This record gives sequence, structure tokens and C-alpha cells, in this order.
Amino acid sequence: MKIGLLQLHNTADKTDNLRRLAEGISDLAKRGAELIVLQELHNSLYFCQVEDVNNFDLAEPIPGPSTGFYGELAKQLNVVIVTSLFERRAPGLYHNTAVVIERDGTIAGKYRKMHIPDDPAYYEKFYFTPGDLGFHPIQTSVGRLGVLVCWDQWYPEAARLMALQGAELLIYPTAIGYESSDTPEEQQRQREAWTTVQRGHAVANGLPVIAVNRVGHEPDPSGQTNGIQFWGSSFIAGPQGELIYRASDTEEESLVVEIDLQHSENVRRWWPFLRDRRIDKYGEITCRFID
Repeated sequence: MKIGLLQLHNTADKTDNLRRLAEGISDLAKRGAELIVLQELHNSLYFCQVEDVNNFDLAEPIPGPSTGFYGELAKQLNVVIVTSLFERRAPGLYHNTAVVIERDGTIAGKYRKMHIPDDPAYYEKFYFTPGDLGFHPIQTSVGRLGVLVCWDQWYPEAARLMALQGAELLIYPTAIGYESSDTPEEQQRQREAWTTVQRGHAVANGLPVIAVNRVGHEPDPSGQTNGIQFWGSSFIAGPQGELIYRASDTEEESLVVEIDLQHSENVRRWWPFLRDRRIDKYGEITCRFID
């Protein structure tokens, strides 16, 4: 399967963002991509740096304008697209939602982000209700996609539940970056931890992992911080955690990477982790903490 990744910077001009996204998707399709993955909340700036009720104006229903926009692109280009949208489900009820668009322009399925962070410059709990659709892969013409979103990527339980339901790929649209007050050494430790934990999901589940992060600096509208320097570094890892490709941490990239899904089948035969799980002893995993 040929997978296209778009690692882009974002601006406050939504029209410009959509134009560049459409151009990038079209170019990836011409280069042979069958599945195209976009970064988290790709239509706008990462608005969660501040708590501002006016930012709810950025949200939209699903189906809605964006699913129509990307649906037309998918249909014209004969590709599957993984999008990441700010969903307005009802007045006062919003989600961070990944929507998978099928080749014919229809919605193949959606996933509402389950783990919602609340950290300085990442005030997502103010905007997003935790997902209620569970961890379920989305069936498409290119395979069964285990789509999760950003903060979900730190949780092995989410990846495992997708794998147990037949996911062939784990996909993480992402928006994560550096805090300017951290030392360069600490910044690199964080970036490497982010990469390493997801490579671990690949190994533990015998599946390729695709993570697409945004890049560039976005200022803090409140002026309380120096903003976020998104660290890019989008990557594809194989089912043994091998890095097939890793993008720049500072520059935009548009790339097509070919992966062999048969390799996942072989890896699972060599390392049958699912066979050897002690499912009779894992009941306490649902506890918050075990005293």
C-alpha cells in the first residue's frame, strides 16, 4: 500500500490552509498514494493554546462543509483520506473527531478522540468532550484502519483494542510541539519519547504505525507563553518498530511511502504476542490504581 503524508504549517487563514491541503492531497494522489493522512485539526491554527469561547465558531457538523470538501477531493482523486476535524455535535457539545473519507467521497467512519489533555498551551478539555464511539477500526477499500488522535498515542490500551478488532494500521493525526522554556536536551527527550512509545505500539501489536504531526511556530494569542514550536517528525514505523521514514522536525514535507502489509502477517507468526496474552489475568487493568 502506498501511503501519503502531509506535514504542514498552519495559519490563521482557513482558506489558505484548505488551498494548500487540497494542493498537497492532489500532488500525493498523482504520485500514487492510495491512503492520505492529514495532521490533527488541520483546517486552522491549533486554537487550544487559549480558552476562548469564540473558538467554538471554528467547529462544524459532521457531515458538513469539510467532509463535503474532502469528499469531493477523495472522489476526484480516487483516494482514501484521514481527516481531523473540530466537530459540533450539538449546542455546547463538541469533539475532536477524525473522519475517514472513502474513495467515492462518502464517510467510511469516524473516531472521536478519547484521551483529552489539559496542559499549559493544550487546553483541550475546555473544547472537547471525550469520545463516546469507543476504539473501533474503520473498514475502507484500502484496509481496516485503526484511527486514533494525538494524546491517544501515549496509551497502549487504545492501540491494543484497535489491534484486537482487526486493525491493519494504526494512524495518529497529531499536533504536538516544544515548550520554549524547556532546554534543547529536554525538548529532544520529549520528541524521542513520542516516537519511541508509538514504535512500541507497532512492535506490541505487529502493525505499522503512521503519525502525522504539524510543523512550524504558532504564537500564543494570550501572550502568556511563547507559543508552540510544533516538532514535525511525522513518521511511519513497520510492525517491528523499524522506522521506514521520519520527516524533518522543522520543515514541511509531502511524502509517499510504500508499506507491505504481508510483512505484518509474517511478524505476527514469528512473534505471536496475541496468542500468548494472559487474558485470564488482566482484569485489574480497568482499575484506576491498584493499592
